[in-house]
Amino acid sequence: MMSLKDNATKILVSCLDAKPEETVLIVTDDSRFPIGQALYEAANELGCEALLLTMKERTVSGEEPPKSVSEAMKWADIVICPTAKSLTHTNARIHAVKNNARVATMPGITEAMFENGAMTADYAEVERLTEKAAQLLDHASTARIEKDGCILTMDLRERNGVRSPGVYKNPGESGNLPSGEAYIAPQENSSQGEMIIDGSMVGIGKLDSPLHVKIKNGKVHEITGEKSELLSILLENEHNATLGELGIGTNEKAILSGIILEDEKVFGTVHIAFGTNTSFGGTNKADCHMDGIILKPTLYLDDVLVIKDGTFVIS
Repeated sequence: MMSLKDNATKILVSCLDAKPEETVLIVTDDSRFPIGQALYEAANELGCEALLLTMKERTVSGEEPPKSVSEAMKWADIVICPTAKSLTHTNARIHAVKNNARVATMPGITEAMFENGAMTADYAEVERLTEKAAQLLDHASTARIEKDGCILTMDLRERNGVRSPGVYKNPGESGNLPSGEAYIAPQENSSQGEMIIDGSMVGIGKLDSPLHVKIKNGKVHEITGEKSELLSILLENEHNATLGELGIGTNEKAILSGIILEDEKVFGTVHIAFGTNTSFGGTNKADCHMDGIILKPTLYLDDVLVIKDGTFVIS
């Protein structure tokens, strides 16, 4: 089995194309320090100018890091964020990318995930399918998810698909690691209907029983199911309640574990997220970004069948 540092080296070289003399900033928190330290040591051994910043764990996904961290992120060539809560949908990441940093966020990453599952995928194939799915999102005007008698529709007009294949080698590219998803920001007031979330949910983890969400004019107005009380932040204001993302998992090696970083990449799943979407083409800035995974969904884009009960019908 490869060590943490061996895997960190693989990530830096294969996914981020780290070169000697480049500045590599690792942003971590107390709970993920061993992973941050492994990345720091690997970057040093590659001849990079490595920096390691450790902060207090954020309260929720999407919460901004301290200003000093945000500023440091803007001036690095590569930024890697192994953290408990997600920095993916923060202004800090947006500004770093605008300054041409290559950014890999790793929310919820565990040491075991460095050695198994999505990190072991054939990333050339992940990249191919992610591009295909993203192109379909680019050109779609509508999306419809169907599951267990529930139907949820959304308007995708004037929004583009985002590729997150796990390979970020050019200035200004960013996404999750491990990865494998294509996603989009629906029009914020457009989503209508109801849906079953039965894989996992940020704020709860892997679900023992399904959640049932009802959405009207783009906003959640009811969430029921076991532990749904843990999602009360979504009902605190209309920004938190906004359906801000539709995503498609494209990594055949990803394993559903309750850790959203990998769960949302599981092949043949879709996910919806509530809260902030300003980092990928939306207009909603909230106090959170919380994803829910839908297993074995049926997905139509412009009434064209893309996924049937969890099986891709595109190739």
